[in-house]
Amino acid sequence: MGFMLKKPDDAVGATWPAIAIGLFVAFGGVLFGYDTGTIGGILANKFWVNLFKTAGKDDITTPQNSLIVSILSAGTFFGALAASPMGDIMGRRWGLMLSAGIVFNLGVILQTAATEQPMFIAGRFFAGLGVGLISALVPLYQSETAPKWIRGTIVGAYQLAITIGLFLAAIVNNAVKDRKDTGAYRIPVAVQFLWSIIIVVGLFFLPETPRFLIKQDKHEKAAQSLARIRRMPADHPALIEELSEIEANHRYEMSIGKGTYLDCLKGTIGKRLATGCLLQALQQLTGVNFIFYYGTQYFKNAGFANPFVISVITK
Repeated sequence: MGFMLKKPDDAVGATWPAIAIGLFVAFGGVLFGYDTGTIGGILANKFWVNLFKTAGKDDITTPQNSLIVSILSAGTFFGALAASPMGDIMGRRWGLMLSAGIVFNLGVILQTAATEQPMFIAGRFFAGLGVGLISALVPLYQSETAPKWIRGTIVGAYQLAITIGLFLAAIVNNAVKDRKDTGAYRIPVAVQFLWSIIIVVGLFFLPETPRFLIKQDKHEKAAQSLARIRRMPADHPALIEELSEIEANHRYEMSIGKGTYLDCLKGTIGKRLATGCLLQALQQLTGVNFIFYYGTQYFKNAGFANPFVISVITK
């Protein structure tokens, strides 16, 4: 039995615009995957090591290695926490544009310009901050624009984009591994400008989510946004019904009061959160991040003739 997605008989309006929008926004995952994957090759690059090692040392020390790698995750942690208020204040669309175009690119600029560890580390943090914001806002934007029957598949495309980013990073690292100038690390890092430009420019042409516009009491704009996504007249009964459902859900949420992060740990929500966290933890315990971050170094130290090529294959 093959895998097939079939539009329900009771689903009205066009589906392809929402699918196209969701898949395009999933491109934000490339930023995460590429940023995660590129550092592995940079840490194994001879020119970068010689330039960034501490005076009197023959190599980047283990604590320095760990800090350079892990500081990205510290940034993503704070970015993910800040994504919710940013998305509620600025909107999902503008929040994504700011995250990818300003915060993430600030990190890329610092890393590209760096010739010493402190600036490079600061760049990694800000890039992680941007990635954390994007990682929370992309699925939110996708889920609020996609039809219910295909929502899970579209949101899942974000993970696929992360994997594509990891693969692209390994290819670029392999292409510059023999350079004897700053291009050995500046090219892989600066390529990230292209990914952010693609998503920011694309977002200029995409609508804000109807749910956010409802939250802002902009009902007419919400109807126009949903009509654009579903390719239906704003006064179509099915579209009005969907908007009414969104508004009813919003009113219910408002009726039970404002939520806090502490509420995430209570009741059934806490169980769902624990399930998600455990799934992520078990995924990480497989050791996959070791390959992403240190695989190239490991293959190099293990005596492989082409460690960068092996990294491309493992991605």
